[in-house]
Amino acid sequence: MRHAVKGIIFDYGGTLDSRGVHWSEIIRQGYEWFYSHGGENARVSKEQFREAYVHAERTLARQRIILPNDNFLDLLTKKMQIQIDYMLEQQWVSPGIVSADNARETVSRYCYDSARACIEEARPVLESLSAHYPMMLVSNFYGNVDSVLRDFDVRRYFAGIIESAVVGIRKPNPTLFRLGVDALELEPQQVLVVGDSLTKDMKPAESLGCHVLWLKGKGWTADEDAHTHPCTIKHISQVSAILGV
Repeated sequence: MRHAVKGIIFDYGGTLDSRGVHWSEIIRQGYEWFYSHGGENARVSKEQFREAYVHAERTLARQRIILPNDNFLDLLTKKMQIQIDYMLEQQWVSPGIVSADNARETVSRYCYDSARACIEEARPVLESLSAHYPMMLVSNFYGNVDSVLRDFDVRRYFAGIIESAVVGIRKPNPTLFRLGVDALELEPQQVLVVGDSLTKDMKPAESLGCHVLWLKGKGWTADEDAHTHPCTIKHISQVSAILGV
């Protein structure tokens, strides 16, 4: 792989901002943190949380709520508002002890700070790799990933962005990666794809002939957690080690 790779495609969400852990897990940790610090009305079951999480994702897919200039904290605040409103509608949580506004702001800030810490871990890797390889970012996102990257000061490491909400194609459709490969002006066999999802990153990239590295953390399903892959890494720094950079 070291000698074949001439360019790199990174996924964003779950790869650069959460150490390979599915974002539902980070947000759930945020609610647990809020609960443990006095938010007694915010405890919900795992099943209830996941239902609220899916509801928010579907709402954001249907409606133009996230705007291009929103940074990640803006995004999280809007997403948490949708989740909490849903939990209140279902009467899973009570508004009487701690306000919904407090829950929204606290959980959003927890998640934003978590993402920033992960980005800071990834920064030296991105800086080193970008000095040796052209890099693209290919992501299922809400139309604001450019603003998110600029807020975290990592946009400069990428030659360009292919974003699902902008091009109208979502992973696992391999066309999203094909667009990234074409933007690099390379053949798939010359491109390394780094992502956190077996089904949305590894399989579609491999179907094109790309090299892959799976940053594997806790996923959305137990089924994906149980899968293995010969090109699995546990930390983003391993990308540099594998490529000898």
